[in-house]
Amino acid sequence: MAQTSTVARGGGKSSAPARRRSHRPPRRSSGMPAWVIPYAMLLPGLLVIAILLLYPLYQMVDMSFHKVGLRQIRPNPQPAEFLGLGNYTQVFQSDLFWSSLRNTVVFAVITVALTLLTGTLVGLLLHRLGKKMSTFVIVGIMAAWATPPTATAIIWKWLFDPDAGVVNWSLNLLPDWLSSMVLGRSDWSGQPWLNDSTTIYLVLIVAVVWASFPFIAVSVLAGLKSIPSELYEAARVDGSTPLMTFRRITFPLLKPVFSVLLVLSVIWDFKVFTQLYVLAGGTTNRDAFNLSLWAYTEAFSAPPKMGFGAAIAVILTVIMLLITAVYVRQIVRTEDV
Repeated sequence: MAQTSTVARGGGKSSAPARRRSHRPPRRSSGMPAWVIPYAMLLPGLLVIAILLLYPLYQMVDMSFHKVGLRQIRPNPQPAEFLGLGNYTQVFQSDLFWSSLRNTVVFAVITVALTLLTGTLVGLLLHRLGKKMSTFVIVGIMAAWATPPTATAIIWKWLFDPDAGVVNWSLNLLPDWLSSMVLGRSDWSGQPWLNDSTTIYLVLIVAVVWASFPFIAVSVLAGLKSIPSELYEAARVDGSTPLMTFRRITFPLLKPVFSVLLVLSVIWDFKVFTQLYVLAGGTTNRDAFNLSLWAYTEAFSAPPKMGFGAAIAVILTVIMLLITAVYVRQIVRTEDV
């Protein structure tokens, strides 16, 4: 009994030798320090970004300070003349800059607001539908989002065709008194929607919102799935209306999602080019220019002024970066992300 108690108290010798614990970190097969591994894994992606984005951006900025034309891009090129800030001065002195900037900003503000509103409403609707019906609607709307911009623009150009368009045909089906009271006219035959800059942008807004809201809707739906259902049940018990529930529960919890979607929508809508180019019929209607279409026209129309077009593109890039930086800073301040 004494021997047993002595061993229990640790006085006796252990039958197996005690193993010594090593304080050395486990060796890695790569031989690299642990802090290097995350950066090494990011290196391929950073190289792709540098090759596909940063180097072309550097070329565009460098070109904006030079006079670049056909003589500088042919097989035996001549050296480009350095102009300094000459291209930028010419941009700001042009009347097309201010009209193009106005078209860009007004279009982006209206389109971003309508896209977020429509996408949010559709996302809330999808959240209330059953699983099968929700899946069916998601597949349908994502087909619109996956349609290439060129095909989207051609479809809407056909719909608004003055002679055989579905839009004019549908408007003519309305009663004359209703069409005159609401729309100001009763006969819509031959209405040239794509001749005037105002109606061109009206069609452009519809086309871009139609193609953009599915991404917003699916993103909002994914955010709604993460909100506990108990919060909505408690709000329902307290007699909260759907609008109050959205304002006090849904919107605060989805604010980070809306912040990211807002930044992405601003970037996408500020640089819309393909749809406007197709709907406006090319570069003939100068009143319908936005900054992207104006930069393309100056860079590639005869005679090409690629340095001047690059300066317009740099200004557009700076405007988008400033808007994004200000909003992202506001997000970080409010700790939304």
